[in-house]
Amino acid sequence: MSHPTIAVVGSGPIGSAYARVLLEQLPDARVVMFEAGPQLTARPGASVRNIPDPEEKARARDLSQGPQSGAFRESLGIPGSAVVEGTFTARQGTFLLDFGGEGSAHAPTFPAAAAATNVGGQGAHWTCATPAPAFSEKVPFIPAEEWDDLLATAQHLLHVQSEAFADSPIGAAIRSLLADEFGAELPDGYGVGTLPVAGDPQPDGSMVWAGADVVLGPLIEPGTPESARFELRDMSLVRRIEHADGVVTGVTVEDLRTHDTTSFPADLVVVAADAFRSPQLLWASGIRPAALGRYLTEHHVVISTIALEGERMAALVSEEQLRSELARRARHAADPIAAVNRIPFSEPEHPFSLQVMYAENPPFPLDPAHPHAGNRWGYVNMGYGVRKHPRVEDGVRFDDAELDYAGFPNMTIEYALTEREDREIAAATERLRRAGGALGTFVADPRLMPNGSSLHYMGTMRMGEADDGTSVADPHSRVWGTENLVVGGNALIPTANTMNPTLMSVALAVRGARAAAARLAAR
Repeated sequence: MSHPTIAVVGSGPIGSAYARVLLEQLPDARVVMFEAGPQLTARPGASVRNIPDPEEKARARDLSQGPQSGAFRESLGIPGSAVVEGTFTARQGTFLLDFGGEGSAHAPTFPAAAAATNVGGQGAHWTCATPAPAFSEKVPFIPAEEWDDLLATAQHLLHVQSEAFADSPIGAAIRSLLADEFGAELPDGYGVGTLPVAGDPQPDGSMVWAGADVVLGPLIEPGTPESARFELRDMSLVRRIEHADGVVTGVTVEDLRTHDTTSFPADLVVVAADAFRSPQLLWASGIRPAALGRYLTEHHVVISTIALEGERMAALVSEEQLRSELARRARHAADPIAAVNRIPFSEPEHPFSLQVMYAENPPFPLDPAHPHAGNRWGYVNMGYGVRKHPRVEDGVRFDDAELDYAGFPNMTIEYALTEREDREIAAATERLRRAGGALGTFVADPRLMPNGSSLHYMGTMRMGEADDGTSVADPHSRVWGTENLVVGGNALIPTANTMNPTLMSVALAVRGARAAAARLAAR
């Protein structure tokens, strides 16, 4: 097909990966990306973490908080007369789906479910952790050699750094203490190490964190061939995927500034909003595979905070190294993370993943009278990720008779832990106590975060090998039984995962985009 037009719904890292790969592989294609939220930064999709001014950073986060965006609510299409009481955000820049006001979702068993509405999606607010899937986390029907290529491409798109902060002496000491505790139990290649993150290290030791902007790359650089064929429309809410006789023909879009509604014809539609609003859009459009919204998973998180023990640290870090580290960190006070370590998922003995973030200050106010307040060696905030095994009983249902704040069929999330998850959570908690004991003293005891706290929601549009009612999309992300419709994001992941899934989802997007480009080119 010559000069195809492609509509991408959602501007996060996944939608951005689709846009870039499709434009690079189809030199005469045009891509228009629709985003329901506003642009937060001058560079589209940049990480809010990179904003140095605290007031500007807070304003950008407020803008993305959907129905809880306070003074910015009307800019997101929420009527000024709408009252949303008792709301709070799960993380700065996000809003709870079950926010308690009129038009909120119903999620009593998944109370921390949250989303962001802005250019760049969650990619504007994420921690930038980019571990790769391993063992049973991988999609089993994608060949190993292809997986390696897809992951390498995803790492390139996200600017993944495997040795970020590796020069931190305190970070190295933390790795050494954890290796002493756990090393003999872990398989080769899956021991204690640095956590891969997405960003660009700077000569002064700081990091420019990656957002969807780095994935878009040449699409948002003035004067490039790709930028001439790419358009990003913010404040543009896709209300319906248009289709007839099993063939998608475009989308219907509402301009949230003018509230005008228009049709946008397209040869391919890519839906990459998030794991709740993507299936909600399919449902509202009358595209309803049996598995749509089902098989919801996340990785549950057991967290704690530890004050590093001075005597143990001093045996591994000199006074001069400590002073140098603190001086370097003082130059980057706006960024709290000084080193990131991990123990990755492995099977069968370690079906969890541990992330260890070092910072000078704890992630919460500590009473000045606390014996470990002002600890000069700093603190680590640690979390064990624990998998949720997919079940059809877990998921989201949509109600055509009740509309949410945006006028879509409202959501009810159904979710429960089973004995299998309870056992693995208990084992992870025990390991977290060991890890904390190896490093210092707990200032916050290990605790399981409420369901939904990970912000990494998977499975609600899962891919599968056969159109047997247990999946929404085929192995190349095409919705079963519907031509010209591709879906993307964490929602496609059909496996049980313990880790941040962004790298995996971008890899799946690369696969889906390559296949879609080949189909369009062959028409």
